[in-house]
Amino acid sequence: MAHTPQKIVYRVEADCTGGRDGAVTIPTLDFQADLRTPEKMGGPGGGLNPEALFAAGYGACFQSALALAGKELGVDTSDSLVTCSVGIGPEGESFALSVMINVEIPGLDDETVKRVATRTHQLCPYSKAIADNVPVQITTGQKSK
Repeated sequence: MAHTPQKIVYRVEADCTGGRDGAVTIPTLDFQADLRTPEKMGGPGGGLNPEALFAAGYGACFQSALALAGKELGVDTSDSLVTCSVGIGPEGESFALSVMINVEIPGLDDETVKRVATRTHQLCPYSKAIADNVPVQITTGQKSK
């Protein structure tokens, strides 16, 4: 099922050249970054890559949706931490992604955190965008260091 916005309130463009060993520019934000294929994928490593950018974007979006879910459920999420991990691996002739998200909300029992995290996953635009296409595992509690 497609989730279509009723109205676009913000749009951003990114110009990309050179693929995984190229560069990405967001002209309206005066942002430019070099990209490097991870060493584990046969590249030089040592730089940003599409998976890192996706993890950052998804994590930030999930964090914002967490605040919305917390407000809806009467839970303070102001001290929360969202950790988003994006993996990539072979799938047939191409590659596929998987996502793991860990949610920590200090001072709350695990059942409450799970309830808020589940609602967050329903509200998050990134979660909606990849629903039924990319496996997403959501965990709660303090992540292992």
